[in-house]
Amino acid sequence: MQDKTIGIIGGGLCGLTLAYKLKLKGVSVKLIEANSRLGGRIFTKDIEGTKVELGATWLWDYNTSLIELAEELGIQFFPQEMKGDALFESMSAHNPQRFQLPPNQQISYRVVNGTSQFIEKLTNQLAAEEIALNTQIRSVKEEGNKLVLNSSDKEFVVDQLISTIPPQLLVNSVEFSPSLPSEIVRLGNTTHTWMQDSIKCAVTFTSAFWKQQGLSGVGFSHVGPFMELYDHSNKANTTFALMGFLNGGLAQESFEKRKEKVLGQLIKFFGDEVKDEFISYEEKVWGQEPLTLFPSNRFLSAHQNNGHSMYQEPLFNGKFIIGGTETASSYAGYMEGAVHRALEIAKEL
Repeated sequence: MQDKTIGIIGGGLCGLTLAYKLKLKGVSVKLIEANSRLGGRIFTKDIEGTKVELGATWLWDYNTSLIELAEELGIQFFPQEMKGDALFESMSAHNPQRFQLPPNQQISYRVVNGTSQFIEKLTNQLAAEEIALNTQIRSVKEEGNKLVLNSSDKEFVVDQLISTIPPQLLVNSVEFSPSLPSEIVRLGNTTHTWMQDSIKCAVTFTSAFWKQQGLSGVGFSHVGPFMELYDHSNKANTTFALMGFLNGGLAQESFEKRKEKVLGQLIKFFGDEVKDEFISYEEKVWGQEPLTLFPSNRFLSAHQNNGHSMYQEPLFNGKFIIGGTETASSYAGYMEGAVHRALEIAKEL
């Protein structure tokens, strides 16, 4: 095994965790990422020192694989702030109603200094020459006991290959020779991509003024533009933000129109202090990310075919494995699934 080179397509949490675990075993790895950054659907944006999550955000006590990895890497968590009343908007003609959040809820946690801590600390375990950014693999060809990978300008020869990009993107963006089995292509095209329907927004402020109103920052709406809202201040309570999920129907609106609608709804929820203390509006429309989602008119239900048993079977005489969070046998479609699948594959190899 130590004499082999294993290629990994995709530099998100699954791909990076796999590369890290294989390197610990003394295996030669090559991590290939199409984007200019690592992280995949983990995307922490730094707005003048205020870190906001526009991708994966929370974990829970039952995410044991993720928690063990965090402990190994020295990553800390803190509970999601939920103190104070929440607000609920049932109809646009009515003002939001205050209500008390039920006690003894399942605690969700955020990562101190942002979820990108996972990406940064895992990346630090790899050498620069083990990572290729801005490199989208276009073809994979089996040649004897090797696999030859080609992008528009680079070629890699590996002994084994693991894809950690979403299966739907894989089967539509990479040409295989010999071809992938038709049942795998059909499965890939009917596998829901985690976060493909999400529009996440974050609004930063000079203070957490909602707390002075006895509010938690938690909000729900049946009319939008945001459907869910949460306090997004940091653990030290020195930077302040609200983060939420927008109605998916707003994907076709412009950035400026979404911003205008969100700020208008926030003023309705919290008053004019929204305008007085506003710093910035940030967002991520995940369905418009070409390196995450392959455009399709096919309707897929949330987590459809995630964790399907066919993904557990290696291809090309054991030389190719389809990985990524959507293929995990446990907690598929979440950060926990990404780490769990990486550990599964590392054990197999």
